[in-house]
Amino acid sequence: MVLQSLQSSEEKKNGFLVPVGVSARHVHLTQEHVEELFGKGYQLTKKKELMGGQFAANEMVTIVGLKLRAIENVRVLGPVRKASQVEISATDAVKLGIKAPIRESGNVAGSAPIAIVGPKGALYLNEGCIVAQRHIHMSPADAMAAGVSDGQIVSVKADNERGTVFNHVKIRVDDSFTLEMHIDTDEANAAQIKTGETVMIMPS
Repeated sequence: MVLQSLQSSEEKKNGFLVPVGVSARHVHLTQEHVEELFGKGYQLTKKKELMGGQFAANEMVTIVGLKLRAIENVRVLGPVRKASQVEISATDAVKLGIKAPIRESGNVAGSAPIAIVGPKGALYLNEGCIVAQRHIHMSPADAMAAGVSDGQIVSVKADNERGTVFNHVKIRVDDSFTLEMHIDTDEANAAQIKTGETVMIMPS
């Protein structure tokens, strides 16, 4: 069973506990692309608040790979961005028939092409589809308590029946962030971790 207890002084000596959020496939869009997919003047509508001023929108789209393989009902996240981006799992990439690189969100240069279909139109991205690099969101206070800094790469342990260790986990620090490690559905299923369970940053 994954450790669920609150941080204690003894646990801090051995590592720093972090709750997990399992991130399903999703899409970020520019306002221009929102209107291409949903109609002129359309604005995303909020379903659920997320950290850092983001939100899960009510709107969903279909994503289509180069071999015309599709995944329906992919959630759009808001607010709109300067560049559109699709984040999927490695399993999704196989299903779509594309080679999506592992990247930090926003780093889409040279990434996989993909088509997005909405109720009012469709668009094709020459690049923009990635498998998100696993990462931990933290406030500056959490980073200080954990002894880590923005951009640092750490290892994280899930102390459950699978006993999984995640290497190459990037720390992301911002005043707007709530403490949470984000992994995709492939990683969560392989390690038998659910949203809300806890993992530990291993001491360096």
